Amino acid sequence: MTHLDLGSETLPASPSRRTSWLYLRYGKRALDVAIALLILPVVAPLIAIICLMTRLDGHAGLFGHTRIGQEGKPFTCWKIRTMVPDAEARLAAHLASNPNAAGEWAKTQKLQDDPRTTRLGRVLRRTSLDELPQIWNVLRGDMSLVGPRPVTAKELERYGPLAPVYLSLRPGITGQWQIHGRRSGCYDERLKLDQLYAAQIGPWRDLVLIAATVLVVFWPTGN
Repeated sequence: MTHLDLGSETLPASPSRRTSWLYLRYGKRALDVAIALLILPVVAPLIAIICLMTRLDGHAGLFGHTRIGQEGKPFTCWKIRTMVPDAEARLAAHLASNPNAAGEWAKTQKLQDDPRTTRLGRVLRRTSLDELPQIWNVLRGDMSLVGPRPVTAKELERYGPLAPVYLSLRPGITGQWQIHGRRSGCYDERLKLDQLYAAQIGPWRDLVLIAATVLVVFWPTGN
């Protein structure tokens, strides 16, 4: 069995490269579309209800942001809005007045105590329900149900020599990091988990991660 070197760790690669290639080439997209269409009748009304709740403050219910997809193609990644309208100004002011927050942001691009997040938004993030509109990105082919977390062009620079691993796959609504590494927020761990997923990709792993995502909704750990 071949191995992949993940810095200080050595992890087993996929036992069958041909099986992985066939799944990536044909099976993964078919699985994405089949599951997306299956859950759409439940997900679509839920998105509509949450969007209406989000719009009670007089602003848009959905938020679109440019992310980098497979082979470097940019796309608009959709989420339910979880932030206040002047989010960027609030973030800049918060980081300027709080060195600890500035250090946290520089390290993980996230804040545990984020001043931009609305009250409803905090609930949506903990349960990952804010990411439900990405089912549209899956149906369009921008994303997969399972894959690396979608990143901006600036974030992709942090991947360094591991950028080709990210660019070889469609970003996912859920994935290794979203399930196993999200709480830590550590970028190095995120890169290792992305590489591990790429090495061991297959239908069984995707189905296990999708099932784990359902559990996260009911026992939330996200932020």
